[in-house]
Amino acid sequence: MDDLVDISRGLIVIGLTLLLAMLRLDAERFGTAEYYETTRDGERPRARRRLAWYALGAGIVVAMLYIHPSPQTSLFLGTGDRLGAVLGGLVFAGIGVAQAVAFATLRYHRIRFPNTASYPGALLNSTATAFIDEATFRGAIFGTLIGLGLEANASNLVQTLLYALATRLGAPKRDRYLLATTIGIGLIGGWLTAVTGGIAAAFLGHAVTRFAIFLCTGHTGQTLPRGREVEEIEKRRRPPDGWRVIGTRDSASRER
Repeated sequence: MDDLVDISRGLIVIGLTLLLAMLRLDAERFGTAEYYETTRDGERPRARRRLAWYALGAGIVVAMLYIHPSPQTSLFLGTGDRLGAVLGGLVFAGIGVAQAVAFATLRYHRIRFPNTASYPGALLNSTATAFIDEATFRGAIFGTLIGLGLEANASNLVQTLLYALATRLGAPKRDRYLLATTIGIGLIGGWLTAVTGGIAAAFLGHAVTRFAIFLCTGHTGQTLPRGREVEEIEKRRRPPDGWRVIGTRDSASRER
C-alpha cells in the first residue's frame, strides 16, 4: 500500500514538473526571465503578471517538496553538501561575473551600468528565475532522468538541451551570446548538482550570473544582436574618423 502511495505521489510530481516546464516556456507572455524588457511599443508587462509567474513557479516547487516522498535526495531539491554548495556556487558565480565583464568589454568597450531604478526589479527577476530554472531543470528533470536509469552525464546533457529549448533563445534575430550562456549555465549547474547532491550551488551561480549580465550590459532581459545596440547604430551614423561634416551654404551663412 505504501509503495502504491509513493508511486502516486511520484506521478503527481512528474505532472507538476511538466507544468513548471510549460510555465518556463511561456515566460515571454509574462515578461519574465530573459523577456524582462520593454515591449516593442515601449511598455512593460504589468507587475502583477510578472509576480504571478514568480509566485506560481515557486508555489509548484513548494508543492513538489511536500508531495514527493524524497525530494531532496531523488530530485536534488535541497542544498546537498553545504560546504561544496558554497564553494561551488562561488566559483560558478565568479565565472559568471568574469564572462559578463568580458562580453561587455568586447562588445561595448565599456561596462554599460543600467539606470539604478531598474535594480530592484532586475534583482528579483534574476533570483526568482534562477530558482525556478534550477528547481525545474537541474532539480526535478535531472533527478527524474537519473532515477529512470539514465547515466548522470547523459542526463545532464538532456536537461541542458531541454532548458535551452524552453528559453527559446535559439530563435531567429536573438543574440547567440545568451543562448551560449544558457547552455553553459545548464551544463555547469547540472554538474554541480550531481557533485554536491543539491541545487544550491547551481542556484547561487545562476542568480549571480544573471544579475552580472544585467549590470554589465544594461539589459534587464535579453542583449541585442550585434549591430542593433544604441552605440552601434550611432557609430554607423557618424562620419569616419578624420572626416568633417560640411554644411550647406545656407547653414554657413546663418552661422555667420
